Amino acid sequence: MKKNGLWVSPTEFVSFATPRDTLTSQIATRARSIDFTALGMYLPNPDPVLKALGQDVRVYRELRSDAHVGGCIRRRKAAVKALEWGVDRDQARSRASKNLETILHDLPLDRLIGEILDAVLYGYQPLEVIWGKVGGYLVPIDIVGKPPEWFCFDAENRLRMRTRENPAEGELLPERKFLLARQEPTYQNPYGFPDLSMCFWPTTFKKGGLKFWVTFAEKFGSPWVVGKHPRSSSDGEADQLLDALEEMVQDAVAVIPNDASVEIMEAAGKASSAEIYRELLMFCRSEVSIALLGQNQTTEASSTHASAKAGIEVTREIRDGDKTIVEETLNTLARWICDLNFSASAHPQVSLWEQEEVDKVLAERDEKLAAAMGDSARLTPQYFRRAYSLQEGDVVEVEPAASGAKPPLAALQDEPDFAEGDTFPDQVALDDAVTGLAADALDAQAGEMLRPLLDTLVSARDEKEAFACLARAYPQMKASLLEERLAQLMFAAEVTGRLAAAAELEA
Repeated sequence: MKKNGLWVSPTEFVSFATPRDTLTSQIATRARSIDFTALGMYLPNPDPVLKALGQDVRVYRELRSDAHVGGCIRRRKAAVKALEWGVDRDQARSRASKNLETILHDLPLDRLIGEILDAVLYGYQPLEVIWGKVGGYLVPIDIVGKPPEWFCFDAENRLRMRTRENPAEGELLPERKFLLARQEPTYQNPYGFPDLSMCFWPTTFKKGGLKFWVTFAEKFGSPWVVGKHPRSSSDGEADQLLDALEEMVQDAVAVIPNDASVEIMEAAGKASSAEIYRELLMFCRSEVSIALLGQNQTTEASSTHASAKAGIEVTREIRDGDKTIVEETLNTLARWICDLNFSASAHPQVSLWEQEEVDKVLAERDEKLAAAMGDSARLTPQYFRRAYSLQEGDVVEVEPAASGAKPPLAALQDEPDFAEGDTFPDQVALDDAVTGLAADALDAQAGEMLRPLLDTLVSARDEKEAFACLARAYPQMKASLLEERLAQLMFAAEVTGRLAAAAELEA
């Protein structure tokens, strides 16, 4: 028996595994696998299309010049850019949330979101963060998307940049310097899944079919002009007739010998052949639409209203998936900003949403809130402008009813008649007594009570120390004078009420 194992037979030795090492370390790694064929530390992109072509993602970038592919890409990006964005404070400090929102407003978010969404096209998209000092904070001055083909992943799925000095292994990048947006990354494929890989062959075949279709149209699209000359004509005369026919095709005018003839023949029976090219091109267009938009019902003329509506729902689901990639990337940036400037464990969350959906939920909530408040309170025009992003002049403020005028609802009802009249002598006496109190005396008494508290807060250096000072200063506050004044007022009110009640009983 050995210290780290046990001989279970004369030829078999079993090692003792350390439980902690077994649980915390990785066993299935590329260094131990039998199918890891990377050169050095460089992990090649496992995309099947790129492997078959022996190329990199620059091949996919060329597809964007196709009209249909480019249109689908613009539509997909525009769906995310049309969303509203905001910063949710969550458990973070209010100062961190406000500063983060200000920092994001200073960035070109429209361009940044478009570059982040390139990750859905190529699988991954590195973005370099340029930091700078603004006031007392270290903030991103700009964020620039860099060509994906400059970067690779090592055996540990870490992003590296392939440089001239290290073209094979690449250089490991510093922390908090490069954002990495990816679509469906896995341990096996850290490069992510590129949607343009599904568009490569349909677009390639569409270009080839379009080339043959153009050639077919040139050959059979216009009528043939056939010239006939006598059998005894020489080659020179035949060439002259051919030149005349070529001029006739261009100018519709020709001069031919008297004994020659010209016949115009249509390419009959070729319409079915032309439909083959059309069907091929439409099939390729449909495949591209399905690859990028998830459906082809909103791009094909043969779709119905029901199918187009269902296709829009599918497109919205894909938009939500793209939105998640943008949110994850921006939240990584938000975490870096908070770590470098605020030293807080919690950081605000950046989220994107569709304003129409939020307005509907918010309007239903405001309607219930207004019904619950009744006439006791009401929502202000400032709230509606802020909550619904209204412009100045969208909300017309109605002047409150003049004194003595009936409100609209009360005007429809009969006013109740009270026997006591509109005034209460006892209440008027109490109001006059309170109004007659000297304001200077009350201010002096309140100031004497709050003086220890104010002096302590002035000496505090930060928020934590201020709370500690409040706890220490509270027992020292002298409220005896105010308490005495309030006791006198309460006693006077009670005596007045009792006397009024006794007078009513005697009457």
